[in-house]
Amino acid sequence: MTTMTNASVREFKMPDVGEGLTEAEILKWYVQPGDTVTDGQVVCEVETAKAAVELPIPYNGVVRELHFPEGTTVDVGTSIIAVDVSGGAAPAAEEAPAPVAEPAAAPAEQSAKPEAEPATGSGRQPVLVGYGVATSATRRRPRKAAPEVFAQQAAATAVQAELNGHTPAPATAPASPVGQPVADGRLRPLAKPPVRKLAKDLGVDLATVTPTGPDGIITREDVHAAVAATPASAVPAPAAPAATPAVPAPTPAPVSYDTARETRIPVKGVRKATAAAMVGSAFTAPHVTEFVTVDVTRTMKLVEELKQDKEFTGLRVSPLLLIAKALLVAIRRNPEVNASWDEAAQEIVVKHYVNLGIAAATPRGLIVPNIKDAHAKTLPQLAESLGELVSTAREGRTSPSAMQNGTVTITNVGVFGVDTGTPILNPGESAILAVGAIKLQPWVHKGKVKPRQVTTLALSFDHRLVDGELGSKVLADVAAILEQPKRLISWA
Repeated sequence: MTTMTNASVREFKMPDVGEGLTEAEILKWYVQPGDTVTDGQVVCEVETAKAAVELPIPYNGVVRELHFPEGTTVDVGTSIIAVDVSGGAAPAAEEAPAPVAEPAAAPAEQSAKPEAEPATGSGRQPVLVGYGVATSATRRRPRKAAPEVFAQQAAATAVQAELNGHTPAPATAPASPVGQPVADGRLRPLAKPPVRKLAKDLGVDLATVTPTGPDGIITREDVHAAVAATPASAVPAPAAPAATPAVPAPTPAPVSYDTARETRIPVKGVRKATAAAMVGSAFTAPHVTEFVTVDVTRTMKLVEELKQDKEFTGLRVSPLLLIAKALLVAIRRNPEVNASWDEAAQEIVVKHYVNLGIAAATPRGLIVPNIKDAHAKTLPQLAESLGELVSTAREGRTSPSAMQNGTVTITNVGVFGVDTGTPILNPGESAILAVGAIKLQPWVHKGKVKPRQVTTLALSFDHRLVDGELGSKVLADVAAILEQPKRLISWA
């Protein structure tokens, strides 16, 4: 990455486009060096842990340089594009910056780039958003089953072996992935600021910790493991002299696998965030799930009638619309179910609004955008909001704000032909309703066995907030409305 010194060149830094996000991956560039851009023009698309987001440039000018190629994961606060705002022409061909795609054979240059940036006393640049420019090298997206990747990993392992032995690596050797040189000649271990603070609070020297994270990064678990391995009577040792640096355990060689029989998919972005959220929810909130099978024949008839109603012209009417309305009515009758648990204050927070989440499967993974203030919407308004939410999710354009502050969620597993399930709560919410497939089944109706449209509902709830009685009332109300949808009028 080239550092721009011209005063007329403005550096646009990766913003924090969500709540506390630390990095984002550049999915696509919409401009190239030499292009003219205007204030508000979208220049690239990035993927965060929550969604894909388009980034507009806040300047008028000419693009001088794209600092990172597509597929690069960049820390928040790192400059990603340089724009000449003086109104001058694009640079001449011989002075043009290097193309975005950087050769894979120069890892030393890539790892040295962040050190070329002007630094403050703490080694990080002051920025207006996020956590500042990280001192570690920006990570490239791993390539699947590429032979050159394994060659690079083997080379990195060889360098690491030299660093861990008694023979220093040549000055021209690639930088080691497990640390960076500091003033006294030792390697500065790689760790994120929260991990460094944890190590400082616990009195752990990061130089003595064996990293297990990607690219040799020390994790919180590594710090705790180091504390557990230290005798209770031990005190933190002084910093080792430059001649005898702490020797971390050798990095194991990459495991080879048959690329014709296996495919490895990096866990990142939406999938990574979803996995972490589900694990946290499952092991934090005590889940209880109740089930009910209900005859929804009348609801299905009402759906067909609404499709012909002029008030719903141009709107998508589906069983999910009436199920969502039934849940909103049940919440109005049992408001205590719409709550959250405040661990710090040891309080139950009852919400007087409903931000109704709808679980949506997208190419980037499962997301749960929500309809804000769904409780205040009429049925046509709810249909319109539901249609917009689904179409936006399918296009991969759901914004981070659309997935925040949900209160309850519906997940429709029936679209996959599944009868029911035991859904995991969306973090911070009190309940989630799973809707199974609606099937024609034999059912006792008015004393006779007849074919009826039947489905199974499953309600999972946080037992700290919702006891069995309250959960049963909510589920029973939803079932009663779907069996007799006229109750929507009398109960709403």
